[in-house]
Amino acid sequence: MDQSLRKPAVQPACPMKPLYWTRIQTQDSSSNTLWNSIEEPEIINTTEFETMFSKTTVKTKKKPLADAFEKKAKAKTIVKLLDGKRSQAVGILMSSLHLEMKDIQQAVLTLDNSVVDLETIQALYDNRGQPDELEKLRKHCETSEDKHLDKPEQFLYELSQIPDFPGRASCVIFQSAFNDGVVGVQQKLDIVSRVSQYLLERSSVRQVLGLVLALGNHMNGGNRTRGQADGFGLEILPKLKDVKSKDNRISLIDYVVLYYLRNLDENAGTERSAFPLPEPRDVFLASQFKFEDTNKDLRQLRRDLTVCENDVQKVCSSSSEEHLQPFKEKMEAFILTAHKKLKEADSQLMLAQKRFYDLVMFLGLKPKSGKDDMETGHFFMLWFEFCTDFKTRWKRENKNISKEKLKEAQLSLKQITADKSVETRKITPNSLKDRLRQKEASMVSIS
Repeated sequence: MDQSLRKPAVQPACPMKPLYWTRIQTQDSSSNTLWNSIEEPEIINTTEFETMFSKTTVKTKKKPLADAFEKKAKAKTIVKLLDGKRSQAVGILMSSLHLEMKDIQQAVLTLDNSVVDLETIQALYDNRGQPDELEKLRKHCETSEDKHLDKPEQFLYELSQIPDFPGRASCVIFQSAFNDGVVGVQQKLDIVSRVSQYLLERSSVRQVLGLVLALGNHMNGGNRTRGQADGFGLEILPKLKDVKSKDNRISLIDYVVLYYLRNLDENAGTERSAFPLPEPRDVFLASQFKFEDTNKDLRQLRRDLTVCENDVQKVCSSSSEEHLQPFKEKMEAFILTAHKKLKEADSQLMLAQKRFYDLVMFLGLKPKSGKDDMETGHFFMLWFEFCTDFKTRWKRENKNISKEKLKEAQLSLKQITADKSVETRKITPNSLKDRLRQKEASMVSIS
């Protein structure tokens, strides 16, 4: 402690608000002054006092990354090594990132996207310094002492100082893309498989198709080329709405729905009535699917996974012990899981293909001329139009039947009430009730 200061130092538990005064120190302790004689009371509850008068901690609002390079370059000779367009693109990226370089390094080294999201990692990876650019930057930093790099150049140089940034970033980006890609493929395969199974196995679908066949055969009775059919091509299903009745009031699809609900659905008009066909939305999604495209997607995912495995090996072999984990552990676990997911997707693909082609064979359909297989897009689009037409009318007619049942119930209740008559009983002669009645009658006649 400084010997010139008489009093011991006070060390609060937290930074306190400053009191801006001018300090006075007495040199002669024997002098009769206020400062020599005054006594300072001991603060009893220092915790409370410190809480009340502690310095307010202002949460630092992070500035755009571009601002981090300004002070270093101010009033210095600025060196520009990038061409105009490249410099502008990097500058725009820097201004959009409210981060610090240490945040980016932490995210890349630990595979933690809580502060720096994947979209940002992707943007950084896409705009990273290229080999020729980094070589220029390296040479400049090694040979020049007085001149300072422009902000975009500084940014690219510091980004390149993150250990194995390109390899690590590409692995992180691929991990997300792979998961999204596999999930997307699995969802498509699941929809195609479910819709195919529904059309193949549901008895209600067979009832609807049987009804269309019966009505069609009846309409085509006596025609040698169209009558007495055992089945029909699906192309007719979306066209049933165009076949109008004689008075033009309803279409054939209207009649099919009416007949189905009033004769084949025992729960029609109630909440238990179930739509007999697959949901139109699911069928539409199935119509957007192609087995050929899915095979290509899975092959590409396998190729990309192989590239990722090679990148992981390169990063791990060149990484220092300090920066090896958790990258190595997390990426090896991801690669193991990725191979399992690809196997699952392969199994799903085989199942979906089997169910679809079983359905096509079940319906006795043949591919278009010049095609080896039935196209999923064409097949399911026909079903989508038919299911959409059917459901619109099915919902409307179900409401009508429900109203009819309600009216019938109300009429039945009124009929039961109207049929009830007041029950009268005969009076037994010489009974108490008969004598009272006679007495009442005689009194009335006397009066």
